[in-house]
Amino acid sequence: MERDNRTTMVKEFVLLGLSQRREVQLFLFVLFLFFDTLILPVNILIIVTILSNPRLSSPMFFFLGNLAFLDLCYCSVTPPKMLADLYSQRKAISYWGCMSQIFFLHWLGAAEFLLLIGMAFDRYVAICHPLRYGNVVSKAVCWGLVATVWLLGLMHSLIQFIPIIQLPFCGPNKLDNFFCDINQIIKLACTDTYNLEFVMFFNSGLATLICFILLLISYGALLSKVRSSSTKGKGKTASTCVTHIIIVFIMFAPAIYMYCRPFQAFALDKLVAIFHTVVFPLMNPMIYTLRNNEIKDVHAAVAKVFRIELINTRPEWS
Repeated sequence: MERDNRTTMVKEFVLLGLSQRREVQLFLFVLFLFFDTLILPVNILIIVTILSNPRLSSPMFFFLGNLAFLDLCYCSVTPPKMLADLYSQRKAISYWGCMSQIFFLHWLGAAEFLLLIGMAFDRYVAICHPLRYGNVVSKAVCWGLVATVWLLGLMHSLIQFIPIIQLPFCGPNKLDNFFCDINQIIKLACTDTYNLEFVMFFNSGLATLICFILLLISYGALLSKVRSSSTKGKGKTASTCVTHIIIVFIMFAPAIYMYCRPFQAFALDKLVAIFHTVVFPLMNPMIYTLRNNEIKDVHAAVAKVFRIELINTRPEWS
């Protein structure tokens, strides 16, 4: 791809958002604000619970805490700007603000996908090699996996970010969405982007599809092994694997829809983008913990402590 000699003229991009009707915008603002207010503290509570309770010091909960942290970071990229735009009349984002959204979305998103692969590795060793589990999935290995996840996610993002910031944008500058992403930004460039689109397809779309298929195969094999085994607690192990599969579908299916196809506009793009960037990431840790008795017991204990503290601190009326 040859870079155009013209300099970047576009200083900001106009986000057309989810709707042009003011009443719909205000309704969505209240809806998403309520959702964030309700779900964000729950995810923070999950992280605090895992960090503070010795019963949850196993690698599985270590990865779950990192998943919740990644989800919180991921949901701090687009939802704040989306809420601000839903409330305001003018919906625009600066050039570098737009580029920053693309950079962090793909860094954190790729890191989360890779972390799910790390969680699959953890379950594989726990189920297939239980006697070696403590040695193979040690504390050092867990930290090494998490560091690798962040590093590979950064590399994935840079492969897309560096070519995109070299593209010339001289108008139009309207994006028919509520955030910036590669599939729409590339179409606004004042140069031929065919080769770059091809790179993006392999780096995001095809790579995501391959990881999704491999994860399904691995969890399918694990479920088959659990079903054929006669060990105690296989119901709990199978439940954990099923929960992981649900999270894999939740995270990968929208990404495959968005990136594993030609960069053209489709009717469901905005709806899928909402679930992919706003709803599903915050729901992932909750889906996992709702099926996990150990965390539910700890949450019940924490809630009991809060109730006792409220009773003790309640002012007495004379």
